[in-house]
Amino acid sequence: MSEFSDKAAPARATALVLSIKDLGILHAAYMPFAKNGGIFVPTTKPYRLGDDVYLLISLMNDPNRVPVVGTVAWVTPPGAQMNKLQGMGVQFKAGDEGGRQIRARIETLLGGHGNSARPTHTL
Repeated sequence: MSEFSDKAAPARATALVLSIKDLGILHAAYMPFAKNGGIFVPTTKPYRLGDDVYLLISLMNDPNRVPVVGTVAWVTPPGAQMNKLQGMGVQFKAGDEGGRQIRARIETLLGGHGNSARPTHTL
């Protein structure tokens, strides 16, 4: 199960909390093809390509949230074809330590299953 909430943040910044507690959902959300890694974030809030976002990501039963800086790489609008979940793909920014940490953790958790043929929320 994935839990998320949109949080208000200081001027112009967007902060989102993303908690993924299931390997299947992690697989569906992870973007191994994105340069520097990335993740799908379900949200009903409007975002545009190129918007900067600040994520606080926790994985599985780890209560620690990793701060990650990213950029909106694509948006899945409401009512998208094939019943895709509304949200956005966030590419981790180059040089962001949080992005490196979370990418390594995700790839360890997925254990090579990140490139399977199972359906995902990603492109």
